[in-house]
Amino acid sequence: MHVTEKPIGFWSAVSMGIGAMVGAGIFALLGEASKIAGSAVYISFIVGGIISLFSAYSLGKLGARYPSSGGIIEYLSQAYGIGFFTGTMSIMMYFAAIISLSLVAEAFANYAVTFLPSVHASISSGIVLLFVIINLKGAKDVAFWERLTVALKFIVLAALSVIGIIYLKPDLLSTKYYPSTSHIFYSLAVTFFAFEGFRVITNTAEDMTNPSKTLPKAMMAAVLFVMLLYVAISFSVFGNLPTDKIIKARDYALAEAALPIFGAIGFTVVTITALIATASAINANLYAVTNVTYQLAKDGELPQTFGVPIAHSREGLIISGLLVIFMSILFNLNEIATIGSISILFVHTVTHIGHLKIIKQTGASVILVLSAIILCIVATSLALVYVFQKSTHVVYILLTFLVLAGFTEILLQKLHSREVKPRVK
Repeated sequence: MHVTEKPIGFWSAVSMGIGAMVGAGIFALLGEASKIAGSAVYISFIVGGIISLFSAYSLGKLGARYPSSGGIIEYLSQAYGIGFFTGTMSIMMYFAAIISLSLVAEAFANYAVTFLPSVHASISSGIVLLFVIINLKGAKDVAFWERLTVALKFIVLAALSVIGIIYLKPDLLSTKYYPSTSHIFYSLAVTFFAFEGFRVITNTAEDMTNPSKTLPKAMMAAVLFVMLLYVAISFSVFGNLPTDKIIKARDYALAEAALPIFGAIGFTVVTITALIATASAINANLYAVTNVTYQLAKDGELPQTFGVPIAHSREGLIISGLLVIFMSILFNLNEIATIGSISILFVHTVTHIGHLKIIKQTGASVILVLSAIILCIVATSLALVYVFQKSTHVVYILLTFLVLAGFTEILLQKLHSREVKPRVK
């Protein structure tokens, strides 16, 4: 691990999870999800939240038994041993983390252009570089920033939710405006990505004083807080603004929804909050990605340069930051969300299946872990059906990532002679 101190407590971990989820979720994806599910987006958020709760239970139990800065990477190693399969899945997880960060950087830029319309690309690149520098200073600054920004986000979003619900127009939420049931569930291809940030909490385990108790509680609490927040905001937004207007302003949908409630001042306040929210998500996710790349480099599943110390972090932080900038320029918001959702759901499914192999060591409930597996498989299938119908090229991108992950693992296996890692007893 890149620090020896243990600054991450329960609320710091919850804050990091909320910061990652909210920044990459409600600000970035509400408009995109409304294109699929309309005013029934809240149903999709509830379903996505339930799936995330079961996943959080499984990952929390794994993290409590195997506390590691590598998070899911460590759990895959414990379940399957270090080899081609684990290596490929681990690299896929890394790709998904980079995609997640690029989405948040893109969302930050979309809100920022409401103030500076001519500098979109440089804004997204600049914010990533800024938080690379901040993360070089170590975990204490990450935790402090998350506590501060999460408090601000919740104050503004809670106000928007409560006042919006008080003044909502019930007719706008009528079921007559709902799309087909299949489309509501298809929107999981986007909305699940609004929750995937909870995984960053697993990467804080080695910075916790008592991970066996703190980690599972922090993960469940973060998901519950965010699910309730997403549902409340959905009612507030779609109860005050017609769906077609939300879709038209999808890149900054929350700020647009504040106009009929608070006027121009509300638009400005929500926009500034969105900038802070997405910035904090970049901060939290960069911290997690650095731990992941360190673990991968240590296991020989990424080049050793990713684990080389620099300041209070690792060189993987800088490499990942550059890849995030590249991805945010290459793909649009909808493509990033869809690629990220399916990739994360796939890796989660594989991890939960592996959990069954070592469930006696973790003491987890077989029924709850099986539920996590089934829910992830169903969500992945629905997302793939939607992608096949609407964006076939995204399937080719996903396959390319998978092939690239496998090829990278084969190449690294040839470069490094490695023994299978023994499981922790």
